[in-house]
Amino acid sequence: MTPAILITSIITVAIVLFVWSKVPAVVVAIAVCLSLWASGLLSLNQSLEGFGDPIVVFIATLFVVTAALETTGVIAWAGQCLINGAGESSRSRLLLQTMGFVALLSALIGTSGAVAALLPVMVVTAVRLKRKSSQLLQPLAFTAHAGSMLALTGSPINVLVSDAAVDAGAAGFGAFEFALVGLPLLAGSMAIIILFGERLLPQQNGSTIPEDFSRHARTLVEHYGIDNNLHRLRVRATSPYLAKHPSAIKLTDYAGLDLVAVQEGDSAQPIRRHIAEHDHILMRGDRELLAKFATDWHLAFREQEEDRDDLLFNHQSGLAEVVIPPRSGLIGQSVFPGMVTQSGDLIVLAVQREGKAIGTPLGQGDGFATPLEAGDTMLLQGTWKALDVRLNDPDVLIVSSPELVRRQTVAMGPDAKKTITIVIVMIALLATALVPPAVAGMLAAGAIVLSGILTAEQSYRAIGWTTIILVAAMKPLATAMLETGTAQLISEQLLAIVGERSPTMLLAGLFLVTAAMGQFISSTAAALVMIPIGVAGAAGMGISPQPILMSIAIASAAAFLTPIAAPANAMIMGPGGYSFDEYWRLGLPLFAWFFVISVFVVPRIWSF
Repeated sequence: MTPAILITSIITVAIVLFVWSKVPAVVVAIAVCLSLWASGLLSLNQSLEGFGDPIVVFIATLFVVTAALETTGVIAWAGQCLINGAGESSRSRLLLQTMGFVALLSALIGTSGAVAALLPVMVVTAVRLKRKSSQLLQPLAFTAHAGSMLALTGSPINVLVSDAAVDAGAAGFGAFEFALVGLPLLAGSMAIIILFGERLLPQQNGSTIPEDFSRHARTLVEHYGIDNNLHRLRVRATSPYLAKHPSAIKLTDYAGLDLVAVQEGDSAQPIRRHIAEHDHILMRGDRELLAKFATDWHLAFREQEEDRDDLLFNHQSGLAEVVIPPRSGLIGQSVFPGMVTQSGDLIVLAVQREGKAIGTPLGQGDGFATPLEAGDTMLLQGTWKALDVRLNDPDVLIVSSPELVRRQTVAMGPDAKKTITIVIVMIALLATALVPPAVAGMLAAGAIVLSGILTAEQSYRAIGWTTIILVAAMKPLATAMLETGTAQLISEQLLAIVGERSPTMLLAGLFLVTAAMGQFISSTAAALVMIPIGVAGAAGMGISPQPILMSIAIASAAAFLTPIAAPANAMIMGPGGYSFDEYWRLGLPLFAWFFVISVFVVPRIWSF
């Protein structure tokens, strides 16, 4: 068996397995790189070289940057601005704002990240504005594909084609050079969606609509009865409570006041030490009585009303409702409102059994604790980090994920400015090419961890390992196709079909083959297969590889016709209630527009 037939067989089997989707994509990709070694097409070092490739490292760092933007609330803030700007406006204005924002976001953090971040926001927008989610979600995902062509950071494929251009002896593509075609792609996509989208898209809501958490904090405090006259008092330097344990706070002489929580002033964590200056005491009760208590104990008390939700639900801390399931290890343990959990970083604000409050709040006499039973519910308060870590416990059932609540409702956290600064510096390094992309990404990811925005463990979890392994394992395929002459052979066959004297026909053929493959397998995998073919075709015609590679990048972004063409398409399927055949209706005109730009506009910008 000749090397060309052998490698063609490996590619064919890989494509079949990708389309079949019964075998995980990463397993197929790893099998490909191992097959290249086992068949003798490549040495072991060559087969595994993708795992140490600088481009793969850069793609991994982009996941960390995306996670930092989400964690610090930058994306939630931007999404809230979108909702506020849309208001009760027309469909066109809402879509224009949505598409413009998701395009910009996808240019910075990639299509999947942008759609994943904005999907809950858009579904909530549809609910609040009484619009069908199916009318908003395909425009969201499809415009993100166009937005990915605005910058080098928009897609791993952009990085791959730029790297391939350099390897082929041409100039790589600048950080924002993609916008030369990205802007026409985006403008045309937005026009098609505005003009024809309403007729081409179904009118329906999906069965997996996420919950609207806009009133989450208010609902919880009202349900657990802690919403009345909630106030925050700050400990002064002269307070008798200084250097005392929180249990020293007694309210027996202040009937009608309840102690809700005692928090560290700088971190909003429950007190695990003695009370210090600037710590906060959260209480509820009559304002006049609270003012007297504050005066008696030298506590700062705001005369103006504070937002009751912000006291418990803010950038630093949040709320979570949990249910005690049968066979929980917490059954029989005694709790009371105001107590700190055994972990020391969560406060039990309230406990209910069959909808009625149980236990005496901290500070009321000696208090009394109630043993927990199956079915009891607790309202817990603590930092977002503590909620994420401590509630990942089989002894409790979380009613609403703190992570989902935070993403939808908490905007611009304390580390937001640091994150924005880091991202701006990274983009500047990419734009000026002062350092290689991998170095810029690693500097950004390192700064995010060192500044405390994410921990090292959170950074590891943020990386989309499926994408990383897929790219790393499939990258040696390009080496094998070049070294065995397979890419040259395929390019010659393609040239024989389109004609060696017609670069435009070559662009058209490469676009159609790449885009067709990308509707059923990973567009990254399709690009990795087609890049060496395109480079060989350009060399055979004696033309520049730049327009060829840019056409492949555009074809890879034209993932409109099926829900499996891209992760973003799959994400919106449930919330939008789409069936398999409801993608091509709007996707086909967009596909045609991408074809026109790829074949007729690209050569005018990057000449043959």
